[in-house]
Amino acid sequence: MTVFPRPGNLRLRLTLWYGAAFSILLLLHIGVATVVHYRQLIAQSFRAANEETRTVEGLMYQTPEGQISINESYFNHPEVRLSLDRLVEILSPDGRLLFRDSKLHGVDLGGPVIPNEGIGSHNERFFTLSDGRKVMVVSHYHFFNGKPTILRVAYDEAPLYANVARFLGVLMLLAPITIVVALWVVYTVAGKALSPLSSMVRRAERITAERLSERLPVLNPSDDLGHAASVFNQLLQRLEDSFTQLRRFTSDASHELRTPLASLRSIGEVCLQNSHATESTEQYREVIGSMLEEVRRLTHLVDSLLAISRTDSGQIALNFSTFPLVDLIQEVVNVVGILAEDKDQTIHIAGSNLIAVHADRSILRQAVLNIVDNAIKYSPPETEIRIEVATIDNQIAEIAVFDHGPGIPVEEQSRIFDRFYRIDEGRSRLSGGTGLGLSIAKWAVEAHSGSIGVQNSEGGGSRFHVRLPQANGTS
Repeated sequence: MTVFPRPGNLRLRLTLWYGAAFSILLLLHIGVATVVHYRQLIAQSFRAANEETRTVEGLMYQTPEGQISINESYFNHPEVRLSLDRLVEILSPDGRLLFRDSKLHGVDLGGPVIPNEGIGSHNERFFTLSDGRKVMVVSHYHFFNGKPTILRVAYDEAPLYANVARFLGVLMLLAPITIVVALWVVYTVAGKALSPLSSMVRRAERITAERLSERLPVLNPSDDLGHAASVFNQLLQRLEDSFTQLRRFTSDASHELRTPLASLRSIGEVCLQNSHATESTEQYREVIGSMLEEVRRLTHLVDSLLAISRTDSGQIALNFSTFPLVDLIQEVVNVVGILAEDKDQTIHIAGSNLIAVHADRSILRQAVLNIVDNAIKYSPPETEIRIEVATIDNQIAEIAVFDHGPGIPVEEQSRIFDRFYRIDEGRSRLSGGTGLGLSIAKWAVEAHSGSIGVQNSEGGGSRFHVRLPQANGTS
């Protein structure tokens, strides 16, 4: 078990980031709480001073000498001991001093009389005495024995500041403890929350090119980590499929290349072993012709492999144009017609010349050519190959190619468009096929947002169809 998290650990970073954010918020909270506490103390002190003015008014009396004084003996009671902290000064409306508390030590409590000071309500203000003390002063206009007076009651702010300092000190003392506890809680919770991620990382570290079948654990598919694990598993599945396809492709390509190369070598070795002076020119021609046929098959295979490689890498750029499908099919028939003539086959084209598509003409022509070429190869001599062009709901253009071949088993119909796939290996090789034509046709059709498929015809043979979005304005 790890005693201290390694640098860069997500759990540690989350904890530190949260700790920093929590510390800042906590300090802001302490600052706001202290300011609020200070304002509350100020408000309470002013309310106490207002109440104290009424108390002092009741304690005022006139001495035999005609002076005004305060009955201080009242404050000897314990329940009013706090009132001893107050400072009192009494003035006449013209500013003449009538009474001053001994605790003021002869210092002015509020300075000159302010206009309308204390009249109607209590006047509250802060004041700094000449000896440096800061006080809170409350003034009230009061009639004593029928004569107007201005009563000033004040409290020193020092105890208030001391109270606020104690309050702030307690909060600051508790802050580190609170932060440490919060960090521990976050670190613990983050560890539990990230444990599925740690499990995913440990599992991912074991996945290699040879172990792509491994999958990340998905504890809860509905949460974010579960969704991420599901997405990564889907990615791994695609990678596994791609690697499997690549291995199969490499194996099949090697097998396809090996056959004509072995044939070339065999023909050459047999020719050398049997060569003698009596060999005729015609016999050499046959050998060279056989070798050239194998070279043709190799060239066709290499061209197909190159086309597939370019499609997989996205190097082929489509050049779109709008053209009638019947014209395209006629071009295809002109190319492969000679193959049909060799087998005494006829090709019949049916469909409206108004049905058009918006596509890359050369790419789509190659797809149709591969399908028609297959129909010619696998149809018996002296049969008809029918090509029909039609529309589906005036939106989809369909090319249907009917042949009289042996048909395709239902369980094989979804696989014949795979690369190098053959239903009958021997027959396909004899006919010169590489198992790539339909795969290229599928790519070409899907590159135009179309679909390709095959079904067995009711009268025998197969029906290949290519469906493409119909060009606007055609019917």
